[in-house]
Amino acid sequence: MIKSELIQLIADKNPHLYQRDVENIVNAILDEITQALAEGNRVELRGFGAFSVKNRQPRTGRNPRTGEKVEVEEKWVPFFKTGKELRERLNS
Repeated sequence: MIKSELIQLIADKNPHLYQRDVENIVNAILDEITQALAEGNRVELRGFGAFSVKNRQPRTGRNPRTGEKVEVEEKWVPFFKTGKELRERLNS
């Protein structure tokens, strides 16, 4: 599901809300999650999962085309860990 499909689904289930309002709400939620992660914070949605950032240390990688060694810089990457309720629903 892509963001526009999510917005449409929420708008369809809530006919009392305008679609543009639903879009603003979804964008606000995603912006807040993004901002929190950018600040190094963890975002937990009970029953769904937790978003956090992890540090990847610098390393020597390999160019898959040429096999040449390449230095990969340190970087921060987003990480998502599913919640217990989500895992149970997926595996039931």
